[in-house]
Amino acid sequence: MKKTVLATIASALTVLASTAAMATPSTQIWIPSTDVQAYKTVHLGVDNYVRTSSAGGYPNFYDIGLTAGILPFEKIQAEIGVDYLTGGQAGIAGSFNEAADKSPVYFNAKLGTPEESLFKFSPALAVGTYNMGTKLGLTTQNIAYGLAAKTLPVVGRLSVGVFNGSETVLGAGKNNGVLASWDRSMSEISDKLWLAVDYQSGKSYMGAFSFGASWAFSKNVSLIVGYDIYNNANAGGKNTITTQLDINIP
Repeated sequence: MKKTVLATIASALTVLASTAAMATPSTQIWIPSTDVQAYKTVHLGVDNYVRTSSAGGYPNFYDIGLTAGILPFEKIQAEIGVDYLTGGQAGIAGSFNEAADKSPVYFNAKLGTPEESLFKFSPALAVGTYNMGTKLGLTTQNIAYGLAAKTLPVVGRLSVGVFNGSETVLGAGKNNGVLASWDRSMSEISDKLWLAVDYQSGKSYMGAFSFGASWAFSKNVSLIVGYDIYNNANAGGKNTITTQLDINIP
């Protein structure tokens, strides 16, 4: 059954976008995490990325997404998601992001195992795909990735992995690389406070170094405020300030 579910996800969602943009699975600030949405729960994410400068004409971008947990198992979990991602330029002829904004729907999927689910001290593992658009050759980044993560006493959680996406969309020699992150719940200050730093390598518009903090207003509602520095400003544009509202249902 596990193999059947994974195959179904992979084949159904084999399909992001023309500027720096994310159709998000469960993430850190910018990159995917090994976290997986719990079975029968739905995550609503409202993400804003606002440029620190308008130089170069790169737009702000906005993402509203739903992610749902679909497997009822403790040691192997899966989620699928859909996003509406736009730079608000679909009706502006000749604008930087007009073509991509006309195809604003994207998909993602992830399969993962929690820490110590395979054997004692085993890391969390996740494989998935994201930024699967619907306009062939334009929004079909089709980024596949694998991640491993381990929580260490005092230090926090360290994650590392690799990714590979469409050479046509991301660019030759720019479509693969490394994912890495650190995150930690700052319980010494408050159990509601969480910090993270993450990195995606490469000179495409997806390459970025990001950092931020989250505050949990309740068990199911939290807000991340972060900052994104793009590896290649000519591709990713000027840096962005991001706010990410996360709501879990139920």
